Amino acid sequence: MQNLKVTKRLPEGIAGITIWPFGIYVLEKYVNNIHIKVHENLHWEQQKELPIIFYILYLTEWLIKLIIFGNPDVAYRNLAAEREANKYENDPSYFLRRKRYNWLKYIFVQP
Repeated sequence: MQNLKVTKRLPEGIAGITIWPFGIYVLEKYVNNIHIKVHENLHWEQQKELPIIFYILYLTEWLIKLIIFGNPDVAYRNLAAEREANKYENDPSYFLRRKRYNWLKYIFVQP
């Protein structure tokens, strides 16, 4: 797993944020939270798979889902990258069996 960078400030409501290739930033109070670590490390792997393109896909998918759902929070929770990370954040061993680009299958499959 990628080393976490501890920070005292992130935007309201955010416990951690991953910005490949710069690092994973986690609020000080969550630095030992395994769910946050796994979640953000999944984002690290996702972003490494499609550098730059990941961010374009993420934003485009969010805009489309914002139109579909009409709510920014619901659109965010339904993003492919977030769905994979949320699904497996309780399973640190997922990294051992995870297939590259696995998160892309969630783009068109709705929960």
